[in-house]
Amino acid sequence: MPQRSQSRHRVYRDLETNDLTYKVIGAAIEVHKRLGPGLLEKVYQECMLHELQKRGLSVEMEFPISVIYDDIEINSGYRIDLLVENKLVVELKSVDAVSDLHKAQILTYMKLGEYKVGLLINFNVTKLANGINRFVNGKLENEPL
Repeated sequence: MPQRSQSRHRVYRDLETNDLTYKVIGAAIEVHKRLGPGLLEKVYQECMLHELQKRGLSVEMEFPISVIYDDIEINSGYRIDLLVENKLVVELKSVDAVSDLHKAQILTYMKLGEYKVGLLINFNVTKLANGINRFVNGKLENEPL
């Protein structure tokens, strides 16, 4: 019987995380709809921060992430664009095309911070759905959304 309860709890957390990613994607769609493509990443980052906070979400911008090597914490200057509800990594881009390097960047941040879910959002597209990639447990879930 305890197995069943634990399984239900795990499903609930997954649904909670899915709901969170949908809220962030909804905010990104709103920002993209209002601003369109072609602006600097920093502009989208500030607007996303505002839009997510309007929706009642806890968001940290430029969240520092350290590298641990042989029990030594190295403050390397790496920063997550947006950390939502202390569990969802959101990396924003405004580039012609998302590269493998961009995907490696978010996967590295997820690994270093032990985060299970991440969104890589490229605003420099005509239809935002083509610029969204979701990562779960260190793997690209779909390409594009």
